[in-house]
Amino acid sequence: MADITAAMVKDLREKSGAGMMDCKKALNETAGDMEAAMDWLRTKGLAAAAKKSSRTAAEGLVGVAVSGTKGAAVEVNSETDFVAKNDQFQQFVREVTQVALDGAGDVDAIKAATLPNGKTAEETLTGNIATIGENQSIRRVKRLEVSQGAVVAYVHNKAAPGMGKIGVLVALESAAPADALQALGNQLAMHIAAAFPKALNEDDLDETEIERERAIATEKASESGKPADIIAKMVEGGIAKFRKEHALVSQLFVMDGKTKISDVVAKAGKDAGAEIKLVDYVRFQLGEGIEKEESDFAAEVAAASGVPQPVA
Repeated sequence: MADITAAMVKDLREKSGAGMMDCKKALNETAGDMEAAMDWLRTKGLAAAAKKSSRTAAEGLVGVAVSGTKGAAVEVNSETDFVAKNDQFQQFVREVTQVALDGAGDVDAIKAATLPNGKTAEETLTGNIATIGENQSIRRVKRLEVSQGAVVAYVHNKAAPGMGKIGVLVALESAAPADALQALGNQLAMHIAAAFPKALNEDDLDETEIERERAIATEKASESGKPADIIAKMVEGGIAKFRKEHALVSQLFVMDGKTKISDVVAKAGKDAGAEIKLVDYVRFQLGEGIEKEESDFAAEVAAASGVPQPVA
């Protein structure tokens, strides 16, 4: 039997709206599987039909803001794209992005910060959920700062100034003129939005993902029937190609399709008369990595009522 903790019971109770003992029983019946426990509660008619906090929020806006040598990006989610056009929601995104720019480096710090209305961001968010009628959440935040140079922002699919579907920040360390850094930063940010690099440098790529690619490349190469030493070279060649294509500095610039990003930066520094270092970047795409649930409201209601459904 799985070890059912109080935290697990609390989590299920918040998501389902069911009673504590029912939640504990559901977790015991499903060996601690949270999703299965939710289903168990629904089949018993014990889960709330419309618990806002359990609904998937994969829409919303990404907000970006910069001030000289610092910048911040924040993703705030809602359930539908319609809410992203709501003035109240946009104002909240604008204010929490400013909070991040002022120094809040994680979601908890943003939630605890006081907004211009005198309430914390968390309190304001709770109020927005009640008045707008959709689940909303502050999903992630990242700040960039350089000691000298500039942080440049770019928004793709802009919904309002400083917010849209994709938000990008580029951090450039340099003594080069501000206009040169702004021009380069804009070009790099548009490239990042389009090319979706996974890391700044090849060494920064996720090794778990590299090993997954290696396994795929090995399986493909093995089907060729070539000798083991040739297969090994094919695999390493494939991994080298993967690294180059997914690390920002080694990607080919989307503007010309032939120049490496590292060379683009080097040339810009030479033209500006001062070395420019691309030290970091942020690319937040709205809803990235969130698994959207396909809901069948009629089926949920029937399941909650305990009425057997015909098998398709």
